[in-house]
Amino acid sequence: MSTSLSRQASLTLTQQLAERLAERIRMHLLPAGARLPSVRECARQHNVSSYTVVAAYDLLQAQGLVEARPQRGFFVRDFVQNPLQVSESSSHVAIKKRVGDSPLGLAPGTRINASMLIRGMFLESVAGKPQPGAGVLPAEWLDASFLAAAMRKVTSGPALRETLVRYGEPMGDSGLREALARRMQRIGIAASPSQIITTMGATQALDIVSRALLQPGDPVMVEEPGWAVEYARLAAMGMRVLPVPRGPEGPDMAVMQRYCETMAPKLYVSVSVLHNPTGYSLSAASAHEILQMAQRHGFYVAEDDSYCHIAPDHAPRVTVLDRLQRSIYISGFAKVLVPNWRLGYIAAPPELVERLLDVKLLSTLSTPTPMEQALALCMEQGQLRRHAERLRQHLDKARTRSVALAQAAGCHFVSEPAGMFGWVDTGVDTEVLTQRLLDEGYMIAPGAMFHASRGSSTCMRINFATTQDAAFWRVFERVVARMREQG
Repeated sequence: MSTSLSRQASLTLTQQLAERLAERIRMHLLPAGARLPSVRECARQHNVSSYTVVAAYDLLQAQGLVEARPQRGFFVRDFVQNPLQVSESSSHVAIKKRVGDSPLGLAPGTRINASMLIRGMFLESVAGKPQPGAGVLPAEWLDASFLAAAMRKVTSGPALRETLVRYGEPMGDSGLREALARRMQRIGIAASPSQIITTMGATQALDIVSRALLQPGDPVMVEEPGWAVEYARLAAMGMRVLPVPRGPEGPDMAVMQRYCETMAPKLYVSVSVLHNPTGYSLSAASAHEILQMAQRHGFYVAEDDSYCHIAPDHAPRVTVLDRLQRSIYISGFAKVLVPNWRLGYIAAPPELVERLLDVKLLSTLSTPTPMEQALALCMEQGQLRRHAERLRQHLDKARTRSVALAQAAGCHFVSEPAGMFGWVDTGVDTEVLTQRLLDEGYMIAPGAMFHASRGSSTCMRINFATTQDAAFWRVFERVVARMREQG
């Protein structure tokens, strides 16, 4: 990402500005329906004349990327109605009727609630700068050497051919499921290997649960603020998303009760421990109340415990109290191992196992046996546990530094800092701030993307591991000060 337009570049300022905006449209950082800054505001942001901005907007409009609305301004066009893809040429922004040229791999026309930064969220570094909105831990923290050694061991000898020429066990490798059952027992969840199904990550586990239990149009309760991918996934499936405010102790029970009385929801999706983005953890009293409500009104609780490896084992969980009767436990390993090692799992009530397994088989047939066997070996030898302990130590130190820098920059934390992410109030509209910081080479995660209905928000989610750099906070202070001066 360039940080400023150049008068010495081979392209004119108009072409440079048009390309910059086109790139953001292509990356869905300016999603369909987003309003471009006013001509005067854009000129001030980029230190160019109003004439240059008008010419750039006209160029984007001629290429079908934006549309002018009388008395309102310029807006990003809906690519579902206009499925054209933008790509760069040597001297201007051209339009191609092709899919897959997007820098971060998102097909044109994708309409999801998380479109604002859904792909940029997974970037740890851009142009060598740690990214505040990253959704992963730094690569240097994720030492995969023991994984590689385990993989070599399970793929050596004659057993390899037997593993590769057949599909894996439908429910997942039996050795891994036994190791997972022991791991769950340590945190207080009683589940036999026959109740566990392995998946391609926790996201697929959530998808399997939704497809097995829900039909299009069914109401689903989801925490707000919450993970934007979950809103987008459920919306794409045609579900009716019912946002439930999430507080320090747990969900707003009065709101849940009203939904139960008027909407009859089928499912409640919760991140009980180290909630994303707030870091809240559920209280035992709230977990008990949720279960009572689930039993009275007949809905299931899908408990996403993706952060279990960096969370205290004794933290209250719905599935610990419920013993997998009205609850379904979901977790994975991408956060603590390597993001591309897509292994997750579901632990479910016995009566749901076959239904969930059918959905898995229809979507992926099976999961990769060698990877599952390697993970089981790492768990059995204690390597995963020791690795998670090191990560917790790294995070504790990073969190202390990041919190001090954020507070010194004028931010305050909406919730007590915990886990991997912090929920920070910046005092300014973070969707506007997002566009300003992109010009400086930084991607943030604005608060609006963590709400089911996108409204303005002064909050942003930060990754403690990638916001230890004082250079970012200096840029942040400068940009915020400029925004406040400009009103």
